Amino acid sequence: MDVDKRIDELQRLAATQSSVIGLGGGLPSDELFPRAGLARAFLRAMRDPNAGALQYAWPEGREALRGWIAARLNDRGASVKPDDVIVTSGAQQALAIAAQLALARGDQVGVDAETYPAALDVFRTRGAELRSGWDGVRCFYAMPAIGNPRSRAMTAAARAELLSKKIPIIEDDAYAELRFDGTLPRPLLSESRALVWHVGTVSKTLCPGLRVGWLVPPPAERERALELKHATDLQSSSLGQAVLEKFLERDDFDTRLVRARRFYRARAGRLLRAVRRALPGWRCDEPEGGFALFLEASEPGDDRQLLEVATRHGVSFDPGCMFRPQDDSAPLALRLCFSYVRAADLEEGARRLAAAWDGYRRDRDVLQPVDGGRR
Repeated sequence: MDVDKRIDELQRLAATQSSVIGLGGGLPSDELFPRAGLARAFLRAMRDPNAGALQYAWPEGREALRGWIAARLNDRGASVKPDDVIVTSGAQQALAIAAQLALARGDQVGVDAETYPAALDVFRTRGAELRSGWDGVRCFYAMPAIGNPRSRAMTAAARAELLSKKIPIIEDDAYAELRFDGTLPRPLLSESRALVWHVGTVSKTLCPGLRVGWLVPPPAERERALELKHATDLQSSSLGQAVLEKFLERDDFDTRLVRARRFYRARAGRLLRAVRRALPGWRCDEPEGGFALFLEASEPGDDRQLLEVATRHGVSFDPGCMFRPQDDSAPLALRLCFSYVRAADLEEGARRLAAAWDGYRRDRDVLQPVDGGRR
């Protein structure tokens, strides 16, 4: 069986078995979903005499929603008008549109040493050659506000160097509003309007089921981006957009973000303390936001095989190889998500992971050559 299919199989198994503590996946907490508010917004959308939530609409998306997106970007220092925004079916469609228009097949795309796996998949589908770093590449994919999987921001020096390259940048801003310190950094969009393809979403801050994301392409590329959006699916869901629009009319979104940051910061601290107790030999930087910790081992190993062992011990994670452009298992690393799992399971998840690591090392060492032979 293909190893990546085996990873998918194991993660699906973890998601369906209550006995497995799922520390993978990168899902937002369902404890934060505003179910009652969204239900009321749905009913208000249904009362619209024009039935706009149930009808076809324009490919760029609903005007009021685009205005809300533009206003939030302007508050962070960008110069964006509602007409600059294209509402997409989640951030993934925005990434796909940007990749198709910013790249030619075979182009070299720069990425961080570890980054969002679904973005890597988009670039691979486009036939791009993935490289770590930005020297000599045609385009760079960045998560400057909060990266995935390391959950840390790009440094000011790195931002300046990247912008100095004067190459197209696909900026994924998915976690920007979930920085634990509450600061909202200027998007790269605000510093290089002509070269940045800005991607955003409410999937992390509100809920992913609405499938509402957006793309702000460079001004010269807007028409092509809108044509591609139209050719792909005509438009994003009228219902999802309408419900979100009605919800935002009455919701204090910034107060909601304060609560979410506090919630995720507490979860992050709890898991980090548990991991440092259970796996003291592993390295892990303190996250600055987002949903996950990224752990690196001080000794070699295969993260896919470790996932097999961990699942048998009742815990799962995201292997580090998923986040690397060349799909490497070395150095051994893994992502642990604190966002979705119950708070009470974080310590137990770390304990099970430590037990799985001990078991994996025993099995691995049995097969290691010693003094020219095997034992």
